Amino acid sequence: MSIQLPIDIDSVKGFLAADEGEALYQYAQAAAELGPLLEVGSYCGKSTVYLGAACRDKNSVVYAVDHHRGSEEHQLGEEYHDPDLYDASVELMDSFKAFRTTMRRAGLEDTVVPVVASSGLASRHWHTPLGMVFIDGGHSEEAAQTDYRSWVSHIVPGGILAIHDIFPNPADGGQAPYNIWKLAKASGLFEELPTVNTLGLFRRK
Repeated sequence: MSIQLPIDIDSVKGFLAADEGEALYQYAQAAAELGPLLEVGSYCGKSTVYLGAACRDKNSVVYAVDHHRGSEEHQLGEEYHDPDLYDASVELMDSFKAFRTTMRRAGLEDTVVPVVASSGLASRHWHTPLGMVFIDGGHSEEAAQTDYRSWVSHIVPGGILAIHDIFPNPADGGQAPYNIWKLAKASGLFEELPTVNTLGLFRRK
């Protein structure tokens, strides 16, 4: 990897590949010149480390939006359930403590602004223009559509839209992120950039 991160990224739980993280970092560095960044779906903070490290270099901030109750696949009995992130006292998944630990370890507490809320709720009265939006939230059709419609209008001209888990072949993965990728492509609002692994990228016209 050609970038320097503040912690060993492999020590952070998450599903972001190294080439995808590096692409996020590179685009975030340029986008931070245009405005703050926002990600939907922080989980334990792996992607946030890449975005936050890039923003810290530019004296910008990242808004990290996540209710920290996990997506559908993280729930008890599901494929990606992690018992370490399950709070038995309330019978709910809770990744916020792990996320805060990651931000502290990475020295990013003065760069990353946690927004502990659903994407739709966080966006309800949002007015801040954004240099970049990274969507990696719930993978149900409803969740992905909400994330897309909630945040795309806030991206400034020249800003970046990144969408994780793009699988054109249904046999490879869920289709909700791919469906909003297709919406962005057909919208006329964006210039399509090369996809990196499963990370779809656009630049706002």
